[in-house]
Amino acid sequence: MKYLLSIYLNPSIMDALTEAERDEIMEGAGRFVEYLASTGELVTTHALAEPDQSAVVRVRGGVPAVTDGPYLEAKEFLAGYYVVDVESRRRALELAAMVPDAAVNAMEVRPIVFSDDGG
Repeated sequence: MKYLLSIYLNPSIMDALTEAERDEIMEGAGRFVEYLASTGELVTTHALAEPDQSAVVRVRGGVPAVTDGPYLEAKEFLAGYYVVDVESRRRALELAAMVPDAAVNAMEVRPIVFSDDGG
């Protein structure tokens, strides 16, 4: 079963960390990707730009409207994700707890119910 492990980052929490603590999270993420690759559970992973670089597109009455910036004002934003293919929900939760960001940010674990990736 495939799961989406989403990282929700709170900038104020990250800003309060020392440079060494932030570096450890980044280096730990690299080690985590290597671990997932070695177990065969990694499908893909992506880091996302901050919300101020995003745009929201809505079509109303057939006319697209584009708004810069994030959809919602929130303390946390989707910063990146891993897609894993694991045996169980329990394993997905176990892996989410291993993500270095989980020590300071929130992780959401959600089953993927449809995927058009050939797998």
